[in-house]
Amino acid sequence: MRLKVLLPMKVFIDQDVNKVIAEAGNGHFCILPKHIDFVAALVPSILSFEHDGEEEFLAIDEGVLVKCSSLVKVSTRRAVRSKDLGTLKQTLEEEFRILDEREKKTRSILAKLELDFARRFLKLREYG
Repeated sequence: MRLKVLLPMKVFIDQDVNKVIAEAGNGHFCILPKHIDFVAALVPSILSFEHDGEEEFLAIDEGVLVKCSSLVKVSTRRAVRSKDLGTLKQTLEEEFRILDEREKKTRSILAKLELDFARRFLKLREYG
């Protein structure tokens, strides 16, 4: 069976797999090659897949999984891949730290824009 993990700007994974384990709102499920076709809304979780006898892990944001024939497609906004859960945890912590820094910068810029907007609006009221 073929696993394709799609991110907004790229194909993150495109490879043959023997098994996929994912989590939806109602719990975990396992997909094997002869599994019936279906669609599932995924929750933020660890998705695992097996290929060539090795298991790999993928931390994903919420997304959608579609199993159709021999193709399993997962669409998500963010994903981090690792062969080791410990390494995955470290990578996720680093990713979250970077995201937190970006969010802080973005909030700071937005606050400055809002303050500038309010100042200009008050100046307009003074002249009106």
